[in-house]
Amino acid sequence: MKSEKPEASAKALLRHARVEVSPATFYLIGLRHEDWARLLEDPELSPRANATFMLLKDEHEITLLLDETDWHTMRHAVRDARVEGGFRLLTFDIELDWKTVGFLAHVTRILADAQISTGALSAFSRDHLLIKQENLGTALRVLGKHVAELC
Repeated sequence: MKSEKPEASAKALLRHARVEVSPATFYLIGLRHEDWARLLEDPELSPRANATFMLLKDEHEITLLLDETDWHTMRHAVRDARVEGGFRLLTFDIELDWKTVGFLAHVTRILADAQISTGALSAFSRDHLLIKQENLGTALRVLGKHVAELC
Protein backbone atom coordinates (compact mmCIF):
# COMPACT_ATOMS: atom_id res chain seq x y z
CA MET A 1 0.00 0.00 0.00
CA LYS A 2 1.32 3.41 -0.96
CA SER A 3 1.78 5.80 1.98
CA GLU A 4 0.33 9.30 1.88
CA LYS A 5 2.58 12.32 1.64
CA PRO A 6 2.80 14.21 4.96
CA GLU A 7 1.02 17.23 3.39
CA ALA A 8 -1.86 15.05 2.21
CA SER A 9 -2.09 13.53 5.66
CA ALA A 10 -2.18 16.99 7.26
CA LYS A 11 -4.92 18.05 4.85
CA ALA A 12 -6.94 14.93 5.66
CA LEU A 13 -6.57 15.48 9.39
CA LEU A 14 -7.61 19.11 9.08
CA ARG A 15 -10.72 18.10 7.11
CA HIS A 16 -11.80 16.02 10.14
CA ALA A 17 -10.96 18.67 12.75
CA ARG A 18 -13.34 20.83 14.70
CA VAL A 19 -12.05 24.33 15.42
CA GLU A 20 -13.19 25.59 18.79
CA VAL A 21 -12.90 29.29 19.65
CA SER A 22 -12.48 30.09 23.31
CA PRO A 23 -14.90 32.80 24.44
CA ALA A 24 -12.13 34.41 26.54
CA THR A 25 -9.67 37.06 25.43
CA PHE A 26 -6.06 36.15 26.18
CA TYR A 27 -2.82 37.93 27.00
CA LEU A 28 0.70 36.71 26.35
CA ILE A 29 3.06 37.92 29.08
CA GLY A 30 6.85 37.82 29.04
CA LEU A 31 8.49 37.95 32.47
CA ARG A 32 12.00 38.02 33.81
CA HIS A 33 12.91 35.08 36.04
CA GLU A 34 13.07 37.31 39.12
CA ASP A 35 9.56 38.64 38.46
CA TRP A 36 8.26 35.08 38.21
CA ALA A 37 9.93 34.17 41.51
CA ARG A 38 8.19 37.14 43.14
CA LEU A 39 4.80 36.05 41.74
CA LEU A 40 5.24 32.57 43.17
CA GLU A 41 5.44 34.07 46.67
CA ASP A 42 1.78 35.16 46.49
CA PRO A 43 -0.76 32.39 45.72
CA GLU A 44 -3.43 35.06 45.07
CA LEU A 45 -1.54 35.93 41.86
CA SER A 46 -1.78 32.42 40.41
CA PRO A 47 -4.14 31.63 37.52
CA ARG A 48 -7.53 30.28 38.55
CA ALA A 49 -7.61 26.48 38.62
CA ASN A 50 -10.59 26.34 36.22
CA ALA A 51 -9.13 28.82 33.71
CA THR A 52 -7.20 28.01 30.58
CA PHE A 53 -3.57 29.07 30.96
CA MET A 54 -0.07 28.16 29.81
CA LEU A 55 3.34 28.51 31.42
CA LEU A 56 6.66 28.08 29.65
CA LYS A 57 9.96 28.63 31.44
CA ASP A 58 13.15 28.62 29.44
CA GLU A 59 16.61 30.07 29.99
CA HIS A 60 15.59 33.43 28.52
CA GLU A 61 12.25 34.24 30.11
CA ILE A 62 8.99 33.05 31.59
CA THR A 63 6.01 33.16 29.23
CA LEU A 64 2.45 33.09 30.51
CA LEU A 65 -0.75 32.85 28.54
CA LEU A 66 -3.61 34.10 30.69
CA ASP A 67 -7.20 35.05 30.12
CA GLU A 68 -8.29 38.61 30.75
CA THR A 69 -9.53 37.92 34.28
CA ASP A 70 -6.28 36.37 35.48
CA TRP A 71 -4.17 39.00 33.73
CA HIS A 72 -6.07 41.83 35.45
CA THR A 73 -5.54 40.12 38.82
CA MET A 74 -1.80 39.81 38.24
CA ARG A 75 -0.78 42.87 36.24
CA HIS A 76 -0.15 45.21 39.19
CA ALA A 77 2.56 42.83 40.42
CA VAL A 78 4.48 42.66 37.11
CA ARG A 79 4.58 46.22 35.82
CA ASP A 80 7.78 45.57 33.82
CA ALA A 81 6.34 42.61 31.93
CA ARG A 82 6.14 42.60 28.17
CA VAL A 83 2.48 42.16 27.25
CA GLU A 84 0.63 41.44 24.05
CA GLY A 85 -3.14 41.21 24.39
CA GLY A 86 -6.31 40.86 22.40
CA PHE A 87 -5.84 37.22 21.40
CA ARG A 88 -8.47 34.59 20.87
CA LEU A 89 -7.52 30.94 21.30
CA LEU A 90 -8.42 28.48 18.55
CA THR A 91 -8.23 24.80 19.43
CA PHE A 92 -8.05 22.12 16.75
CA ASP A 93 -10.13 19.46 18.42
CA ILE A 94 -8.54 16.45 16.84
CA GLU A 95 -6.09 14.24 18.68
CA LEU A 96 -2.76 14.29 16.90
CA ASP A 97 -0.30 11.46 17.17
CA TRP A 98 3.33 12.47 17.70
CA LYS A 99 4.11 10.84 14.35
CA THR A 100 1.91 13.41 12.59
CA VAL A 101 3.97 15.56 10.24
CA GLY A 102 3.04 18.99 8.96
CA PHE A 103 -0.38 19.56 10.54
CA LEU A 104 0.45 22.90 12.12
CA ALA A 105 2.55 23.90 9.10
CA HIS A 106 -0.45 23.27 6.85
CA VAL A 107 -2.82 25.27 9.07
CA THR A 108 -0.47 28.21 9.46
CA ARG A 109 0.22 28.26 5.70
CA ILE A 110 -3.52 28.63 5.05
CA LEU A 111 -3.65 31.56 7.47
CA ALA A 112 -0.39 33.09 6.23
CA ASP A 113 -1.77 33.10 2.69
CA ALA A 114 -4.62 35.24 4.09
CA GLN A 115 -2.06 37.55 5.80
CA ILE A 116 -3.08 36.42 9.30
CA SER A 117 -0.38 36.27 11.94
CA THR A 118 -0.56 33.37 14.39
CA GLY A 119 1.02 32.19 17.58
CA ALA A 120 1.24 28.41 17.83
CA LEU A 121 0.82 26.39 21.01
CA SER A 122 0.93 22.64 21.25
CA ALA A 123 -0.49 20.58 24.05
CA PHE A 124 0.16 16.87 24.38
CA SER A 125 -2.47 15.82 21.84
CA ARG A 126 -3.91 19.01 20.31
CA ASP A 127 -2.66 22.14 18.61
CA HIS A 128 -3.87 25.65 19.36
CA LEU A 129 -3.41 29.03 17.71
CA LEU A 130 -3.49 32.53 19.07
CA ILE A 131 -5.21 34.91 16.66
CA LYS A 132 -5.71 38.62 17.23
CA GLN A 133 -9.38 39.46 17.81
CA GLU A 134 -9.47 41.77 14.79
CA ASN A 135 -8.39 38.85 12.55
CA LEU A 136 -10.72 36.24 14.04
CA GLY A 137 -13.55 36.61 11.52
CA THR A 138 -11.21 36.34 8.53
CA ALA A 139 -9.35 33.42 10.11
CA LEU A 140 -12.57 31.49 10.68
CA ARG A 141 -13.83 32.24 7.18
CA VAL A 142 -10.55 31.00 5.67
CA LEU A 143 -10.30 27.92 7.90
CA GLY A 144 -13.98 27.07 7.46
CA LYS A 145 -13.24 25.82 3.93
CA HIS A 146 -10.76 23.27 5.29
CA VAL A 147 -12.29 21.89 8.52
CA ALA A 148 -15.22 19.70 9.53
CA GLU A 149 -16.77 22.23 11.89
CA LEU A 150 -16.30 25.68 13.43
CA CYS A 151 -17.49 26.09 17.03
